[in-house]
Amino acid sequence: MASTLWDEYQVSPVEVALPGGKVGLTLRAYRPASELTPTDIADREDDDAIFSGRTGRPMGVADDEELPEFEWTKEALDEVAAGPAEDEVAERAVEADEAEEADEDEDEEAEAVSDEEVPMFLSHKGRLLLFLSAKGLADFVRSGAPHDLKQLEGWSKLAKSVKATDVVAGEDDAYELDLVVENLRGGPDAWDAELVLRAGEFARDVSYALRLKPVMVALSPGSPLDDLDEALRASEEGGLGAFFAKRKLKKIGAEQASIGWRSIIGKISGAVDWRD
Repeated sequence: MASTLWDEYQVSPVEVALPGGKVGLTLRAYRPASELTPTDIADREDDDAIFSGRTGRPMGVADDEELPEFEWTKEALDEVAAGPAEDEVAERAVEADEAEEADEDEDEEAEAVSDEEVPMFLSHKGRLLLFLSAKGLADFVRSGAPHDLKQLEGWSKLAKSVKATDVVAGEDDAYELDLVVENLRGGPDAWDAELVLRAGEFARDVSYALRLKPVMVALSPGSPLDDLDEALRASEEGGLGAFFAKRKLKKIGAEQASIGWRSIIGKISGAVDWRD
């Protein structure tokens, strides 16, 4: 009965284990980006602070460091008065055409992205709502309290139907983030590919849904942790690719991988609102 309910509304219960012995339940759905309004993070601390000082200046720029002011010279004023040269006008026309083409390409890309299915969780104001019990989650859903999934079509009918016995996460929707760091510390020979890859799946989903920029950057294509995922995935697939993947895994530092994941899990944990 429960699976039929979730299948009908295309929403799934999710179970997440985080450091500290806490295991929480939440809900996740995938919908076209064009149909969703992102969670409101206006009241949450700016994630970009991790890339800059508390003042917002780039790292390495002192607060009392003064940047030189621009000064107009007579030559510069004469050039402005004379207007742009003929070749400069032509160059600007070419640049304008290129900019227009770039804008058109961006519009097409944006339209394509808007049709992609993206994750949305039971969250509110940039924080993931995790419940310690199925009853707590079911009671919350039926209460009509504000959260981001209320925008889904048919949500009101789903909310009225949910019971505690329905809130059971399937095997594919259970994530053990509490075990990732310790596993990575053991080195390549001890790494559990399924554990790490599944943690990456959840972390990417929740970082997108909650707009956690540091986590999105840490797991973005080409990043060291994304390379780790690719090597783990290839090693599991077998064949010649698995041989080279295992060699690559041995070159990835266990310390770097564990520290990177500890930071990710810390960011996710910091964005959790525990209920119950």
